[in-house]
Amino acid sequence: MQKPKQTTNSKGPLSLRERLVIEYGWCRDSRTVTDIAFELGRNKSSISRELKHKPRQGLGKYNADIAHRKALVRIGKRGNTPKTQRIPELCRYIEDKLINEHWSPEQVSIRLPHEFKQDSTMRIATESIYQEVYRRVRRGGNGAVKPGQIDLRPHLVRRHKRRAKKGFRKAQKLEREIALPSIEQRPKVVDQRKQIGHWEDDTMVSRQSLARLKTVNERVSGIILIGKMKDGSISESNRVVLERLSPIPKQYRKTLTRDRGKENLGWQELEKKLETNVFFAHAYSSYERGSNENGNGLIRRPYPKQTDFELVPEKDLDTLERQLNSRPRKRHGGLTPEEVFLKMTGVALYS
Repeated sequence: MQKPKQTTNSKGPLSLRERLVIEYGWCRDSRTVTDIAFELGRNKSSISRELKHKPRQGLGKYNADIAHRKALVRIGKRGNTPKTQRIPELCRYIEDKLINEHWSPEQVSIRLPHEFKQDSTMRIATESIYQEVYRRVRRGGNGAVKPGQIDLRPHLVRRHKRRAKKGFRKAQKLEREIALPSIEQRPKVVDQRKQIGHWEDDTMVSRQSLARLKTVNERVSGIILIGKMKDGSISESNRVVLERLSPIPKQYRKTLTRDRGKENLGWQELEKKLETNVFFAHAYSSYERGSNENGNGLIRRPYPKQTDFELVPEKDLDTLERQLNSRPRKRHGGLTPEEVFLKMTGVALYS
C-alpha cells in the first residue's frame, strides 16, 4: 500500500530538514529517488540534482549538513545569475527550439510545461528568453557575440543588433505621435464635404513582396488616384503622393489626412512642396478616412489581399483608376467623380 504524500512545499530551495530525509533515506535505508521525492512532495529531478553534488562525508554518499551549507553559499553567490546559466538543460532546450524548430520565444515558453510536467525548474518566461538572446551580445561593441556563445538573434522573427531598453520603443512611438498634427486641428469645414480640395491617402500592402499601392482620394468628388510604391519607405510614399497631387492646382490642395504609418512620417516635405496642410487620424480609426477606405475596397475587388503588387503593371493600375473615376455615383445624382471634379474645379484629370 502506497504511503500518503507528505504535505510540503514543492517549490523553492531544499530545507535542511528535507536534506536530512534525503540523507537517511538514500544512504541508510537505500530508498529510491522516486520514493524520497514522493515523501517530500518534490520532483524526482530535484532530488537527483541534489544527490549529484555528493559531499563525501558522514555516511559516505551524501551529507545533509555539508550539502546545506554549500547550497547556502551557492545561493549567496548566485545573485541575478540567469536561469539559463544555472540550468544547462533549459538553455540547450531553448537553443534547440529556436535554431532547429524555428520556434518563437513565446512558443518555447508555453511548451515547456507540457514536455517537462514533473520538473518545475524547466520553466521560463518569454521575456527571459529574449533577455538570454541579447545577454550574449557584447556591451559597447558593434553587435558582436561574446566568445563561446551561440548567436540566437538570427532565429528571431524580429531581430536587432541590440535590444532597446524596456519601454524605449513605446516612448519613441508616443513622442512621434505627440509631434504629429492631429485631425482634431483640421478645419471643421472638411467634415462637411462641401469644399473641394481636401484629400486622404492610404497604403495598401502586398503580402508577397515589398511593393505597395498608395491611394489618394478627394473627399467631395470621390476622385481616387493610384500609384505604386517600390517599398514601404518614406521616400517612396512621398514620391507617389507628390507625383499624383503636384499636377492639381494649389487652391485644390487644401489638406491631406493620413494614418500614422511609418511611411507617412515625411509629412513636412509634402507640406512644403505641395503647400498644403497635413493632418493625422487617430490610431486604429480608419473611419476618420472613410472616403479612402471605400476606395481601397473597390481596388481590392480586382486585386485581393493575396495579390503581389510588384507583378501588377503600371498601365493596369492606370486603367483601373480611370474606370473607378468614370463610374456614376448615387451621391452625385448619376455623375461620375471625374465629372464632379471637372465641374467644381475646371480641371480635367485626363486629357
